[in-house]
Amino acid sequence: MSHEAKTAPLTGAGGISLSGKYLTFTLGAEEFGLQILKVREIIGYMDITAVPRAPHDVRGVINLRGQVVPIVDMRARFEMEAAEVTDQTCIIVVEVKAGKHSFHTGIIVDQVCEVLDIDGKDIEPTPQFDGSVDTSFILGMGKIGSAVKILLDIDKVLHTRELAQLTENT
Repeated sequence: MSHEAKTAPLTGAGGISLSGKYLTFTLGAEEFGLQILKVREIIGYMDITAVPRAPHDVRGVINLRGQVVPIVDMRARFEMEAAEVTDQTCIIVVEVKAGKHSFHTGIIVDQVCEVLDIDGKDIEPTPQFDGSVDTSFILGMGKIGSAVKILLDIDKVLHTRELAQLTENT
């Protein structure tokens, strides 16, 4: 007879289950996941038009079939070392919600990996650090075999006043 404690599936804000499909991507050696329902499309890296006085992690904008989309460098957003653009570098266009409004933003990632169906029982809460590390943008830690994927709340990762203003002005 097993005496293991049964844990309820992890839930996000508002008690919504975190179980579901996640698009995984890499930044350096780390693997991250986004809820697939936030992903609008994946495109190859393309020329980006710089926007003067944009925040350091906003590389500029692209014209995506007539829609101007701001582009955020995820390495810069997470204060990681810059990397060369390769054939694997992609832009993931996501829908970001900010209050009652939503807008599309592209994020530059090193490589798109796969879509995973992650059960809530395989998602651990974000570890508690000593308070010096902001983890408010992390939904949880997805355990896939012996690997751990950092599951992101892309709304919290990308929502900044500057990005919202840039989107309104385009």
